[in-house]
Amino acid sequence: MNDMVKWLSLSALIIILDQGSKLAIDKYMQLYQSIPVMPYFNLTYVHNTGAAFSFLSEAGGWQRWFFAGLAVVISIMITLWLIRLKSHETLLAMALALVLGGAVGNLIDRLAYGYVIDFLDVYYQDWHWPAFNIADSAITLGVILMLAESFGVGPARQPDVL
Repeated sequence: MNDMVKWLSLSALIIILDQGSKLAIDKYMQLYQSIPVMPYFNLTYVHNTGAAFSFLSEAGGWQRWFFAGLAVVISIMITLWLIRLKSHETLLAMALALVLGGAVGNLIDRLAYGYVIDFLDVYYQDWHWPAFNIADSAITLGVILMLAESFGVGPARQPDVL
């Protein structure tokens, strides 16, 4: 259970950082305002009513509840998966905790506002990657770690004892 608390604490940290940064962006920036931070990176305040990379953002409103429901189901599944992990499965636990924190961070936005606050803007010349946030970054890193773990990166797996 101690391991579970550690990983849920990581999820909670992601949620706090995500929500804190979004509240700061909403308070100190105007919608669509862009602040250059360094070459190839701006803070640009946008609302995303869709999913990753604004997928289904023009769908008419139903996607808010669809993506919120999906996030709730995924969060429950990840929590159950975390509970069942063995103590040596640390890389997978970290990956799942990151995905869980990110999913809940974006879920809070969907339920509270009907959209997700995005503000991290990476670009090259006139090409901009779709804006994202800390929750999106945690989800992406979590998925990358899950893939790495599935390819054998991390501690050697222990065989399950019957």
